[in-house]
Amino acid sequence: MRTLENALQAGRLILKEKNIVDGDLDAWYLLSHFFGITRAKYFSEASMQISEEQFDDYLKLVEKRSLHIPLQYITGEQEFMGLNFRVSKDVLIPRQDTEILVQEVMKVSKGSEVLDLCTGSGCIIISLSKLGDIKSGIGVDISEDAILIAKENANYLKADVTFIQSDMFTNVNGSFDIIVSNPPYIPTKDILDLMEEVKTHEPFIALDGKEDGLYFYKLIIKELNHYLKHGGYIFFEIGYNQGEDIKSLLMDAGVNEVEIIKDLAGLDRVVKGRYFKAMEPFT
Repeated sequence: MRTLENALQAGRLILKEKNIVDGDLDAWYLLSHFFGITRAKYFSEASMQISEEQFDDYLKLVEKRSLHIPLQYITGEQEFMGLNFRVSKDVLIPRQDTEILVQEVMKVSKGSEVLDLCTGSGCIIISLSKLGDIKSGIGVDISEDAILIAKENANYLKADVTFIQSDMFTNVNGSFDIIVSNPPYIPTKDILDLMEEVKTHEPFIALDGKEDGLYFYKLIIKELNHYLKHGGYIFFEIGYNQGEDIKSLLMDAGVNEVEIIKDLAGLDRVVKGRYFKAMEPFT
């Protein structure tokens, strides 16, 4: 008879043979997901017998991972800011680096009306709604499929957030205290150099920042005067080598208090600033 330990060993061997990074860990995560067990339960019941069908079905998940399909697309979920988000091939997988962006926004988000551009799974605006004490939140994405996933996450996590399918600001009305975005920022030519899991399986539209990676930052910055309230904040997640470029773009547009925040690896990760509109002269 097969056991949990047999299944885990077989899974690890398959992923090792396919040179999957962190294959041992992924084999465990798939085992935990498929059988619904914790590490503590596994260690106490590793010799628990499982059926041949269960063994085969578990290895089918492992085989998917061996094809470089991201673990999160196989399990359909990813933790972010302590919340469990549902993900699919239609959205970028939420990453720990993006938690830095959310944490920075939370420092000034109390009572704010927030717009999240390129929302994807909705992880940023939903996290702000659950944890950031905001007044209201709107998430925007050009992808109808992404908006469906974001709405599913909002319902699942009971977050009071509105989602709009829109090409950036096209279908957006009103003005906001905070605009936050993690837009596509990888230069097109650099996408081919990414890990197989990313370049082949994550949505190209969520990665492609056009020729220089700055395309969407420029679009957003150009519209700040129309959609950001006087004294409002702009927050961007950025690529590791884009900090000074985006800082210059913001300052050239009249944004004040521009600051680059680094991630735990010491790389540029977030740029933030505050926008004060020019006051009309008295006549």
